[in-house]
Amino acid sequence: MEKINDYLNTHKDRFINELIELLKIPSVSADSAFSEDVHKTAEIVRQKLQEAGCDHTEICETKGYPVVYGEKMVGPDLPTILVYGHYDVQPPDPLDLWNSPPFEPIIKETDIHPNGAIFARGACDDKGQFYMHVKALEFMVKTDQLPCNVKFMIEGEEEVGSDSLADFLDEHKEKLTNDIILISDTGMMANDVPSITTGLRGLSYVEVEVTGPNRDLHSGIYGGAVPNPINVLSKMIASLHDENNHITIPGFYDKVEEVSTAERAEMAKAPFDSEEYKKALDIGDVYGEKGYTTPERYSIRPTLDVNGIWGGYTGEGAKTVIASKAYAKISMRLVPHQDPDEITELFARHFEAIAPKGVKVNVTPHHGGLPYVTNIDSIGYKAAAKAYETTFGKIPIPERTGGSIPIVALFEQVLGSKTILMGFGLDSDAIHSPNEHFGVWNYLKGIETIPYFYKHFTALSKE
Repeated sequence: MEKINDYLNTHKDRFINELIELLKIPSVSADSAFSEDVHKTAEIVRQKLQEAGCDHTEICETKGYPVVYGEKMVGPDLPTILVYGHYDVQPPDPLDLWNSPPFEPIIKETDIHPNGAIFARGACDDKGQFYMHVKALEFMVKTDQLPCNVKFMIEGEEEVGSDSLADFLDEHKEKLTNDIILISDTGMMANDVPSITTGLRGLSYVEVEVTGPNRDLHSGIYGGAVPNPINVLSKMIASLHDENNHITIPGFYDKVEEVSTAERAEMAKAPFDSEEYKKALDIGDVYGEKGYTTPERYSIRPTLDVNGIWGGYTGEGAKTVIASKAYAKISMRLVPHQDPDEITELFARHFEAIAPKGVKVNVTPHHGGLPYVTNIDSIGYKAAAKAYETTFGKIPIPERTGGSIPIVALFEQVLGSKTILMGFGLDSDAIHSPNEHFGVWNYLKGIETIPYFYKHFTALSKE
């Protein structure tokens, strides 16, 4: 790719400023109060795709938020790459933990990002990362170096489960026909240790409700005589793990893929400093399932975590009350061969079975998704590896990660397409957390690297 670094040096300030303007819009899909902003963001993304060189762009309405589609078709005999991303972002709460307003982007130097990082909600997840692809397209079109066809599908509901995407894929199969799907919604090990995500965990997300008495009660008059839903829920949740942090739901591990000793040995070659890991999180020690290392626990093993728990009085001061209800939100990360619907059913059946007679239990499923693994012998992976090696000067390490992108498995089911995950964020970028950020170096490195994927994938497709 001739002149990519010259092009970057000439336009990098504009590339950064365009991203900053995009980050100013609070496109929070989980909160209807931001609906207008979400729609506004979709239109801006469409405009930017058109400006970058797409011959056709459109806003595709769904039952939820729209999908932004764009395409640049070079020739019918050339391979087609479909780029997926999302323009919606997580809620910024809790606001008081941000060092700067979440939708007023600023660039600050950090120890990890000496060239500066953009601090804002959505900076890394996923506005900064999908926008790398828009600017990479701009470079390839403006310099007449686009070697293949490219399509974009940027959605607005990823952070709330992509509820509209299955129908959209079914309705637009022909439009979305492709040879490979390219996504940047993951990360890499370190700026000097490039890696490619080859595995994603699946997800089962549920909300539980425990109901005791028919109203809130005085804890002095009734305490000790009636079931306290908060106490009961706490005990039920505690029982979901045994003394080895093994999940106790019957049948939960029946279909879990047991990774071979040889593959675990290969995974262990990836750099991991336990002391640095603990220091970065300010924890005294790591925690998890017995018999597995920390990287294995967050990548190849299933988990169950409470994401929120509430009930009773939580305001200032004291209120001596036994709440009528208690609630919790629980997510289970799944590994290959575990089906989210089946796991949700196993959870509901078990949770109802362990409830004492004095309470009623209701389990409400939310969203879920299947796990996914990429074959490192595929031409898609080989093209990505060559692209990283070109710009980083190092062969990237294949890495399974703990996160979930449910639509990756959906793409394969509906479109028959494999996905390559080329992420340029870091674990320390605080996605979903206060002070989310994305390194300026990482952003520009992504724009530099992505065109080489197009080049190598096209070349390998012809062999």
